[in-house]
Amino acid sequence: MTHSSPGTARPDIWLRVLIAGAALVTITFGIRQVFGLFVVPMSDALGSGVQLVALAIAIQNLVWGFSSPLFGALADRIGAWKVAILGGAIYTAGLLASAFFITPSGLFLGQMLIGLGLGSAGISIAIGAVGRVVPPGRRSLAFGLVTSFGSFGQFALLPVTQMLMSAHGWQTALLLLSFLTAAAMAVALGLRGAPAARTADVAELTTAEAIRVAAGSRDYLLLTAGFFVCGLQLVFITTHLPAFLGDRSVPPQIASWALALIGLFNIVGAFLCGWLGGHASKRKTLATVYLLRGIVICSFLLLPVTPVSALIFGAAMGLLWLGTIPLTSGLIVVFFGPKHLSMLYGLAFASHQVGSFVGSWLGGVLYDITGNYDLMWWLNVAAALFAFTVNWMIREQPVASPRPAAA
Repeated sequence: MTHSSPGTARPDIWLRVLIAGAALVTITFGIRQVFGLFVVPMSDALGSGVQLVALAIAIQNLVWGFSSPLFGALADRIGAWKVAILGGAIYTAGLLASAFFITPSGLFLGQMLIGLGLGSAGISIAIGAVGRVVPPGRRSLAFGLVTSFGSFGQFALLPVTQMLMSAHGWQTALLLLSFLTAAAMAVALGLRGAPAARTADVAELTTAEAIRVAAGSRDYLLLTAGFFVCGLQLVFITTHLPAFLGDRSVPPQIASWALALIGLFNIVGAFLCGWLGGHASKRKTLATVYLLRGIVICSFLLLPVTPVSALIFGAAMGLLWLGTIPLTSGLIVVFFGPKHLSMLYGLAFASHQVGSFVGSWLGGVLYDITGNYDLMWWLNVAAALFAFTVNWMIREQPVASPRPAAA
C-alpha cells in the first residue's frame, strides 16, 4: 500500500489552516479544562454530592468521544470549517445551559451539549484539517504545534476563570466563557481551503471500508487501548485534583495554578513530542510518555502533598500531558495515511473518552465511598504501566490494504 501526499496546498493556505486549527483547539480544549473548578460550587448549588457533577462531566466526555468519529467523517466529506462552525454554536449553547438551568437535568443537558461541541469543533476536527494540508515531512511537528497551542488556552483560562468565579460567581464565569466559544465560529472560517483528499491511502477505501480495515488492525486496536488510559488520567486529574488538594488543606488558588502549569508546560511537552515523532520511533516515544506519567503520579503520592509539590506535579504532568496526541495521530497516518484521519482519529478518541468517563465518574464514586482519592490515584499508576506495554507492542508500519491501490 502506498501513502501519497494529500492534495497540494500552497504554504499560505496550510499556514492559515494550522493557525486556525491551533486557535480553535485553544478555545474549545482550554475551556474544557476548567471544569474541575466548577465541581464544588455546582455541587453546592445543586445540593448534591461530588458524584453527580462528576457523572455529568463523565457523560460529557462520552458524548464528546462517540460524536467525534461521526463529526470527523462529516468533516472529511463536507469540510472541517463547516462542521466547526456548527460545533461552536453547540458548545456555546451548552455553556449557557450549564449556567442558567440549575437543576440535575439542566446540568446533564449542558454537559451533553458541550460534549457535542467538543466533538464537532475540537481537536479531532483540527487535526484532520491540518493533516490534509501540511506537507508530510512537517505533519508530525504540525500536530504537536496544534496541540501545544491548545494548551495555552488551559494555561490562560484556568487562573482567569478562578478569578471570575471569585469575583462574580460561577454562573457569570460560564456566561463569559460562552463568548469565547461563540468567537470560535469565526475562527473556524480559517480552516477553509483544505483541498479534497486525492490519495491512494488505504487503497482509496470508502468510509465504511476504512472502518472495517481499522477494526481488523492489531496495531490500531493496541493504540486505541492505550488511548483509553490517556483519557482516564487526564480527566481524573482535571476534574478531581482541586478537591484532592482541598482535602490536603492546599488553597484553591494553588489548585488552579497547578492545572494552569499543566497547560503551560504542555506547550513545551506537546511540541517536543511532535518533533520527536518526526525524528524517532513514534510508538516508543508514546510508550515512554505513559511510563513517565506513572512515575510522576507515583512520586506525587509518596511525597508529602504541599503547595510546592502540587505545582511541581502540575509542571511535570504538563510535559507529558497532550504529547500523546501528535504521536497517536502520527501513528494513524503511518497506518492508513491522512485520507480518513479525522474519522479514524475520532474512533480512537472515542476510546480516550470512555477512559475519560471512567476517570471522572469512578473518581467521584470512590471518593464518596472511601472519603479519599487514594485508590483512584493508584489505579492511574497501574493504567500507565498497561498503556506503556500495549504501545510498546505496536508495529510501526502501514496496514496492509485489502485490495490493490489505485494506479
